[in-house]
Amino acid sequence: MPGASKDNRIERGNQTRRLILGRTVQIASVEGLEGLSLGRLATELELSKSGVFALFGSKEELQLATVRAAIKIYIEHVVQPARDVPPGLGRIWTMCSTWLTYSEQRVFPGGCFFYSVTAEYDARNGSVHDTVVQARDNWMSFVEQTIEGARTAGEIDQDTDVPQLAFELVAFLEAANAESVLHDDSTSYAKAAKAVRNRLRAIATDPSQVPDTP
Repeated sequence: MPGASKDNRIERGNQTRRLILGRTVQIASVEGLEGLSLGRLATELELSKSGVFALFGSKEELQLATVRAAIKIYIEHVVQPARDVPPGLGRIWTMCSTWLTYSEQRVFPGGCFFYSVTAEYDARNGSVHDTVVQARDNWMSFVEQTIEGARTAGEIDQDTDVPQLAFELVAFLEAANAESVLHDDSTSYAKAAKAVRNRLRAIATDPSQVPDTP
């Protein structure tokens, strides 16, 4: 049937697209988005170059699709687990601890995908830069909203400087990621978890609500 044939082609195209993006997020986390090429992917995945080109059209579109695919993975591993916890200190802690786990377990082989590509594109212009910036801004907004939720719930001091605390927590997480990737040593994650715990206890209305262990 013509309709069934068309549906099969669409599904095959979607499967190939998922296959390609599953590889590109791995490459980009280690080598950067500039390390992507349609020809390389065709060779590595044993696909036709024309078929890869038909799905993405250009290197820039491949890069943009890779960032969008990485966002979905990031939400799955970091953001959604925090959202599943009621607003408060528990949500802040879950957000931080799942981030550390996401980096330590190398969901992306190069550590945090967004730490890597932000450094790669921070001084550039263009669509890829703008997409990376938007992803970063969305993450920082989520961190601030999570902290604000704890303040509204009365679990942290009312005079907490939310943007400052968000900056500090993200700095702890990213420092652990950078040290671990650079030295191939996971001890930085425990140090970051301790730093997060100490910072949260300093502002908690009931410090005993902050977990003792990751």
